[in-house]
Amino acid sequence: MQIGATTGTAAQPGSAQNKAGLEKAAQQFEAIFLRQMMGAMRSASLAEGISDSSATDQFRDMADARTADSMASRGTLGIAEMLMRQFGARPGASAPAGPADKAE
Repeated sequence: MQIGATTGTAAQPGSAQNKAGLEKAAQQFEAIFLRQMMGAMRSASLAEGISDSSATDQFRDMADARTADSMASRGTLGIAEMLMRQFGARPGASAPAGPADKAE
């Protein structure tokens, strides 16, 4: 049985697609983390302002989401880069067994 040899070659054709998907997921994770962090900072306000209303809160949440997405796409905190290094180092680790693997 030469599972190790065939698994390494089977993961090669889709590795660019897997890397792109991993990069997108890592950036989305960083954006979600930033949104949560911004939301926690906003909820820590000690007093109500004159312009506080549900419409203002909704607009502020949308602006925070756009800011978080922008920061994540630039790699501001480096969370996506860290996830890419951690999970991108093992391209064949979670590759499903293909027909070539089952034949041997």
